[in-house]
Amino acid sequence: MPQLSFPGVYIEEVPSGVRTITAVPTSIGAFVDFFAEGPMDTAVLIQGMTDFGRVFGGLDARSPASYAIAQFFLNGGPECYVVRVTNATTPAQTASATVDDEAVASDILKFSAANAGAWGDRVRVDIDQETSDSAGHFNVYVRRYAANGTAVLAEETYLNLSVEKTDPNYVERNINNQSVLVTVKHTPTGAVPEPLPASTGTKGADISALTQAQLDALSAGVFDVQIGATTKTATLDTWAPNAVTTLSQLRARVERAVRHADSLDPAFAGASVSLIGGAQLVVHSGKQATTYLPEQTVAISQNGADPTAASLGFAGGTAIENVQEYPLGSTAGPVAAWVAANQGGDGAAPGAADIIGSQAVDPPTGMFALDKADLFNILCLPRAAEDDLSDPEMTAIVSNALKYCDDRRAFMIIDIPSAIDTIQEMKDWMDAHANFRNNNAATYFPRLVIPDPLDGFRPKNVAASGTVAGIYARTDAERGVWKAPAGIDAGLEGVTELAFKMTDKQNGTLNVLGINCLRVFPINGKVVWGARTLQGADAIGSEWKYIPIRRFALNLEESLFRGTKWVVFEPNDEPLWANIRLNINAFMNSLFRQGAFQGTDPKQAYFVKVDKETTTEDDRNKGIINILVGFAPLKPAEFVVIRIQQIKGDL
Repeated sequence: MPQLSFPGVYIEEVPSGVRTITAVPTSIGAFVDFFAEGPMDTAVLIQGMTDFGRVFGGLDARSPASYAIAQFFLNGGPECYVVRVTNATTPAQTASATVDDEAVASDILKFSAANAGAWGDRVRVDIDQETSDSAGHFNVYVRRYAANGTAVLAEETYLNLSVEKTDPNYVERNINNQSVLVTVKHTPTGAVPEPLPASTGTKGADISALTQAQLDALSAGVFDVQIGATTKTATLDTWAPNAVTTLSQLRARVERAVRHADSLDPAFAGASVSLIGGAQLVVHSGKQATTYLPEQTVAISQNGADPTAASLGFAGGTAIENVQEYPLGSTAGPVAAWVAANQGGDGAAPGAADIIGSQAVDPPTGMFALDKADLFNILCLPRAAEDDLSDPEMTAIVSNALKYCDDRRAFMIIDIPSAIDTIQEMKDWMDAHANFRNNNAATYFPRLVIPDPLDGFRPKNVAASGTVAGIYARTDAERGVWKAPAGIDAGLEGVTELAFKMTDKQNGTLNVLGINCLRVFPINGKVVWGARTLQGADAIGSEWKYIPIRRFALNLEESLFRGTKWVVFEPNDEPLWANIRLNINAFMNSLFRQGAFQGTDPKQAYFVKVDKETTTEDDRNKGIINILVGFAPLKPAEFVVIRIQQIKGDL
């Protein structure tokens, strides 16, 4: 209400009370398992296999979930949360290396791989001091190499860094805020020294005072270069007087001479020459070796009576004895400037306790790391069905996961062990695990056989959860979450064959027990042929018999939960109730128009009730408002009965 103080017309905007309720996504997957790399106990949203490979390393023969994730995306999954866990007894280790400072040979920088795993052993850090300001500034180059040690998979460059905390390019702040390969820890030493460059070579004396006559006299000069055990003669180009006027031009000619020093030796071919601070030449050996520790001492001396080596400042040159690139994780090093603190390692396969994790710590671990995920709908834990876990361990994982799905309004696809490969074994397994029968869970028989890209595309027996979760997502996108994710259009993509091929009669044996079957049909191929929850056994008679009804109800619950939070602390009376009815009715009607409910008109399809009958005076005194929402779900046509009758002719 505006303050009325002067005669005139007052305009006031009145809120409409319309608050849009939006349906939440229905098919965000969640996977928890061992992976070769990636952040630990952290739910990371992944939107494709390229994304998965970049963050978690892609397919790994030791990771059942990596194959499930590949199948999830192949069959239509849009995105999923991935949680990496490690074995608590034999955990993954983080590769690292410590660099000394150049002045007093004490530890100054510790580089560690961005996360644990053997992949970190293939990361190398290159440090040089080739900056315009030689006082305390240096460059860092981080490279991740392939397993063969030569191909560079990723590279990062950081220039003009400093170990001075007040410097804008402070090394910790600069690298840790940007790098996806390493983190760095700076250990202050009192002074502000530079880290020892990652190179082997020889540093010349100050040559900044060379006169033009002395530069001209170096034309066609000769000096000897020794790299490792090999000595070669280097010859400078011939140049006319005044052709070389700067030390930068001289540096280029010295480098060319060293690289062409009568040899095809890789150490010479890859050698380089730096000009530090515009005053000192440094000759580095090449980085052509395929090992992680290509140490090669460099020495420069005069060739006969030719004074070129002395003129270049190398008469009393100082040898730099250090690795050419600091290797993270290596356990051997010949020089004091480099210390290998830790070797990277993948650790053992996670056990039941590792998959389950803990909700009592911050941040939570294992599957409870998904607490940090805003929303997930389909939980897949193929690790639980692995042969290396005992039956009690599998039971512990699934039981905890089902409780977690109940809390998060999510649905779980329970995988069966690879040993279950007959109808009788499947029935016995289900009888032995009757506690798995939950509204928010389903299981599928048999397991799948897919081509394994890591084994020459040979057949690999895998759990079905990732593939089926992808089909859930595909069906949701094409038809809606209220459509059963089964039928002739629910084809199993990327599947070579099924581990067991069943008949219709065998299918019927499992179907009445709430076990969904995967079938092979002529023309239609391999499909999902069942849509029951584990409460869907005929003997149970549950109202949550069918997967689409249960998943649709979960979607409604989550959407209404999020869409009505604005109600909290509003005045609990008829105007509020009217607004609630308006908003929820609008949401339900939009679903009705999409074909989500039974009935030919909204009154037959759903109702929304919030009034004095649902919320009594006592409820209002207690701060409670009760909203009743009902809907008529679409049940799948599970059995199609066609009656055929002969008719008599005209008598």
